[in-house]
Amino acid sequence: MRITVKTGIIAAFAWIGVKMIFHAIGFSSIAPAVLLNILGLLLAIAIGLFIQKMRDTEETNALLDIKNAMTAGFPYVVIVSVFIYIYYNNINPDFYKHQIAENEMTIHKMVNDPVQLKKFKASQPDAEVMTKEQIEKKLIANNKNGASAKNTAILSVLSLTVLATIYSLLVTMIFRKILFKRLKENNQILDNSSPSAS
Repeated sequence: MRITVKTGIIAAFAWIGVKMIFHAIGFSSIAPAVLLNILGLLLAIAIGLFIQKMRDTEETNALLDIKNAMTAGFPYVVIVSVFIYIYYNNINPDFYKHQIAENEMTIHKMVNDPVQLKKFKASQPDAEVMTKEQIEKKLIANNKNGASAKNTAILSVLSLTVLATIYSLLVTMIFRKILFKRLKENNQILDNSSPSAS
């Protein structure tokens, strides 16, 4: 197995471990887990590409470096997204029940507030001819359809794939312009100063 793939897998399971610790201690805020997820993907790509570059015996081009970076990112994306589905569908299904209930209360308050209802109708042209009961029913249905483990997993795949692509390009560009260039210069200096060179 390639080191970049291993790095992606290790980073994914590290994030899963953190997520399960959060779950075990009852830490319900999703923002830290999301930020750590984004950081985990970046670290998987950066570390994987760096180690791969250190192991390369021949000079590589930018396209190959991007490919290596992405081979670290995509295993991370797949494993994390599958876990997210399992987590919200099997491990913590009450999360969405609670979220749906909170959203329904917010929707109920909104449709019964004349000012907020007027603003909503102004922002949604198709809602102008609807009664507040019809609006409430439609919003609640949309809320239930949107809040699901499946939708979250799909969103995770899409967003992390885009991030993995962007990170691969950025990390490769930064590494090639700064890190790999300096490492190459240092190696040349060492080669020139070695006894065999003299």
